[in-house]
Amino acid sequence: MTETTHLKPPSAPPGGGAGTSRSPEYRLAQKALGGLRQDLFHDAFAYRPLPRTDASGPIARRLPGRLRSAAEQLPHTVVALAALFVLWVGAAGGGTDSGPLALLTGLICALPVLATLIRPVGAFWLSMAATPVTAVLSGGWGDWPWMPGAFIGHLVVLVVVALRTRPRTAAWMWVLTALYAFLSDVVFGSPYYYTNSAPMTVTSAIALLVVSVWHIRRTAEEEVTAQQTVTAHERSRRTLLEERTTIARELHDVVAHHMSVVAIQAEAAPYRVENPPPELERAFATIRENAVAALTELRRVLGVVRAEDYEAPDAPQPTLADLDALLANVRDTGLDVEKVVTGAVRELPQGVELSAYRIVQEALSNSLRHAPGASARVEIGYVLGGLGLRVVNGPAPSPNLVKPSPGAGHGVTGMRERVSMLNGEMTAGPTDDGGYEVAVFLPVASVNENEGDA
Repeated sequence: MTETTHLKPPSAPPGGGAGTSRSPEYRLAQKALGGLRQDLFHDAFAYRPLPRTDASGPIARRLPGRLRSAAEQLPHTVVALAALFVLWVGAAGGGTDSGPLALLTGLICALPVLATLIRPVGAFWLSMAATPVTAVLSGGWGDWPWMPGAFIGHLVVLVVVALRTRPRTAAWMWVLTALYAFLSDVVFGSPYYYTNSAPMTVTSAIALLVVSVWHIRRTAEEEVTAQQTVTAHERSRRTLLEERTTIARELHDVVAHHMSVVAIQAEAAPYRVENPPPELERAFATIRENAVAALTELRRVLGVVRAEDYEAPDAPQPTLADLDALLANVRDTGLDVEKVVTGAVRELPQGVELSAYRIVQEALSNSLRHAPGASARVEIGYVLGGLGLRVVNGPAPSPNLVKPSPGAGHGVTGMRERVSMLNGEMTAGPTDDGGYEVAVFLPVASVNENEGDA
C-alpha cells in the first residue's frame, strides 16, 4: 500500500499576496509618478520668490554701488523684459484685430512669464492653461496648438522654471508639454491648420537639455568644492592630531624618565644616611609610592598615544644643547645657517628645551623645502621670563637649479601647537626681502617664582 503525499501551495503572505510582491517595472512606475506628484502637483502654487543675484562675483565686485545693486536685480529685469516681449508678440500675432481682445491675448501669454518670479511651478500650469485660451481667442486663426505669443511664452516659462528647479522637474515639464502637443494634434487637430507641435517639442527639449546639463555641472562643481573643503579640513585636523600625538609621546618619555628618577632616588635615599629616623624613612617611602603610582597612571593614560610600531628612543629627547649637531647636519644638506645666542645660557625645563629644538628643526626644514640655496639665521635669546627664538631665511637665489618643494603648511601648524602648549607666542610670515621669518617666545618661570609657589 502506497501513501500519496499532497504538496500544499505556499500560503499567500498576510495583507494580500499581490500587494506585497511587486515587479520592478511597477515599482519604477510608482516611483516616477511619486516624483511627478512631488515636483509639479504638491504645493504647486507655493510662494517662492526669485532671489537676488550674488553681487560678490568677479564682475559685480568692480561695479559702483548703484550698478552693483542693479546687477543684483538682473534676473528679475531679464524676466520682465521677456514678459514685455511675449506681451507684444501675443498682442500682434494672435490673429485678432488690434484692440482689447489683442491686448487680452498678450496679457494671457505674458502672465505665466511674470509668475515665474514668485510661483515657478504654478507658472508652468498657467502657461499650459494659457495655450488653449489664446487659441480660442484667436478665433482659430494661426498656428496650432500654440499661438506665436503662447509659443514663445511657454518656452520662456520652461527655461526659467527649469533654472529655478531641478533636472527632474524639467523632464516632467517636457513630458507634459509633449503629451499636450500629441493630444492636441490627434484629438483637436485639423488638416487645414499648420501644427507647431514638433517645433515646440524639439525646441523645448534642446532648451531644457542645456539647462539640465548646466544644473548637473553646477551641482557637481559644488559637490567637488564641498568635498575639497571637507578634505582640507580633515587633513588639517589629522595633521593637528598627529602633531599632538607626537608631542604627547615626547612628553610621555620626558615625564616618565623624571618620575623614574624620583622613584629610584626616593628608594635609595634612606641608605645614604646612617641611622635615619623612622619619620624620614616613612617620608621617602611615601615619596617613592607616590612616584611609582604617578608613573603607572602616566603610562596607562598617555601610553595609548603610542602606535603599535612606536618604540621609545634609547637616547634622551634632544635639547638646545644638541642644536649644534642639528645645524651641522643641515649645513651638510646645503643650507648656509648661522647661529647667534644672546643672554646668559641657563638650563630650562626639558619640555621647553625639547619644544625649542623641534621648532628650530621644523623652521630649518621649511627653509630647505621652500627656499633651497638660501641662507638662514637662528637666533636664541635667553631673556628674563622666558626663551626667545627667531629663525629667518633669505629668498632663494635666482636662477636656482633646485626647485622648491611646496608644502601644505602643516609644519607651521605643528610649531603653533607646541607654542600654544607652553602658553607662548608665535608669529610667522614673509619678510620684506622675500624670505620667511618665524619668531617665538616661550615663557619660563624663574627659580624664585617656583620657590614662592612651593
